[in-house]
Amino acid sequence: MPIATVNPATGETLETFEPLGTAEIERRLAAAEAAYAKHRTTGFDERARLLNRAADLLEEDAADIARTMTTEMGKPVKAAEAEAAKCVKAMRWYAEHAAELLADEHPAQADVSDSGAARALVRYRPLGVVLAVMPWNFPLWQVVRFAAPALMAGNVGLLKHASNVPRTALYLEDLFRRAGYPEGCFQTLLIGSDAVEAILRDDRVAAATLTGSEPAGRSVASVAGDEIKKIVLELGGSDPYLVLPSADVARAARTAVTARVQNNGQSCIAAKRFIVHADVYDDFRDRFVAGMRELTVGDPLERDTDVGPVASERGRADLEELVDDALGQGASALCGGGRPEGRDQGWFYSPTVLTDITPKMRVHREETFGPVATLYRVRDLDEAVALANDVPFGLSSNVWTRDEADMDRCVRDLQAGGVFFNGMTASHPGLPFGGVKRSGYGRELSGHGIREFCNATTVWYGPAE
Repeated sequence: MPIATVNPATGETLETFEPLGTAEIERRLAAAEAAYAKHRTTGFDERARLLNRAADLLEEDAADIARTMTTEMGKPVKAAEAEAAKCVKAMRWYAEHAAELLADEHPAQADVSDSGAARALVRYRPLGVVLAVMPWNFPLWQVVRFAAPALMAGNVGLLKHASNVPRTALYLEDLFRRAGYPEGCFQTLLIGSDAVEAILRDDRVAAATLTGSEPAGRSVASVAGDEIKKIVLELGGSDPYLVLPSADVARAARTAVTARVQNNGQSCIAAKRFIVHADVYDDFRDRFVAGMRELTVGDPLERDTDVGPVASERGRADLEELVDDALGQGASALCGGGRPEGRDQGWFYSPTVLTDITPKMRVHREETFGPVATLYRVRDLDEAVALANDVPFGLSSNVWTRDEADMDRCVRDLQAGGVFFNGMTASHPGLPFGGVKRSGYGRELSGHGIREFCNATTVWYGPAE
C-alpha cells in the first residue's frame, strides 16, 4: 500500500512518501534503544515537564493539525479540532497523575511477614521500546493515548501509523522533538505493513500495542506470541445501543444520531446497532430517522458539515457491499442506502438507517465502518441483551433506561468492555478503555493503561541480620 496523503473529499493525491529502508530502520531502532537507557532513569518531574510542554505546543498547533487530519482522512474539521483538544487534556492528565498511578505499593507487613520479609513492596518499572501500530480514524488521539502514559512510565515509542495519514504521523514525531524529548524517545516509522514483523521480532523491541482491524490484530498477536512479548489490542466493535421503556426517548434519539455518525461513522466505539423496546420503538424510530436525514453531508473543511467522506475508496466499497447485501435480502432503508446526490468527487456515503435485519445478512454480525445504522425492535430486556451479545465483538455498549434493575442486569450480562447509561460511549484519560471477545484484550488509559507496559516488580527485603 503506498504511503500517501490522499484527500478523501476529492480523491486527489496531495503528497507521497518513500518508505524507510533497512539501514534507516536499523538506525532508528538503535536510537530508540539508546534513548530508553537514559529516559528510564529520569524522574516523574522531568517526564511531566516534557509532556506538559508537548501539550502546550499541540494546543498552539491545534488549528493546523486539525486541517491536516481532515485533508488526510476526511473527518469534519470541527471534530478534528476537538480531537486535538482531547489529546492536550490526556497529556496533562498523565503528566499530573503518573507518579501517583505508578507509586510503590506497600502490602501490610502482617500479610508478608510469613515470607520472612522485613519489608516488601511492588515497584512499577518500564519495559523498554514499545512499537505502536495505529489506525487512521483518530490519527492523533489513538497515538497520544498510547504515547502519553508510555513516556510517563519511562518507556520510549516507535510509531507505525496507518499509511494514509503520513503527515499526521510525522507531525507527532516533530511535536515530541520540539517539546524537548531526547532523540529516539518517540520516532515515526514510515513503513508498510510488511515491515512490522521484523521490527516486532527485534530483541530491542519489548512490547507492542495495536489499534486496528481484526486481521491486523491476529497478525501482530501471532508474532508477539511467538516472541513471547507483551501486547495490547484494541480491535473492531459493533456496539449496541439499547433503548428501554423508561428511557427519555427524545434525548436518546438525538444522542443516537451523534453516536452513530461521529467521525463520519468510522469509530470502533460508535453505536452501530440500535435495539429498541417495542413500547418506544415507533417514537424512537421516527425521531432517529428524522435526525439522520437532517445531517449535512459535505466538504469536511466547512464548519457546518456534519458528515464528511469515508476515508478511502475501498472503505466506501466495503460499506456499499454490506448495505447492498442487506437490501438484497429484504432489509429496508428508512433513509440513505447509497451515495448522496451531487457528490461525484470523493468517497461520500449517505447517513443510512436499515431495518428488517435478519441473522442471514452480513450487516447483522459484521462491523459497519461508516454512517450506517441498523435498527431492531425487541419485546423485552431478555431479547435486547441476547441480541446485543450476538456479535463477535465486545468493545462498549450504551443503554437508555431510568430503571435501576435494568441497569444492574445490563452491567451483569452485556459482553463489553464498557456500559454507558443514558449517554454515548466516550473515552476519558481517567477511565480504562478496551474490550472483550474479538474486540481485543488489555486496556488503555487510566492507571490500567499506564501499567500495561510496566514490569510489576516484587521487591523483598530480608532481615539485616
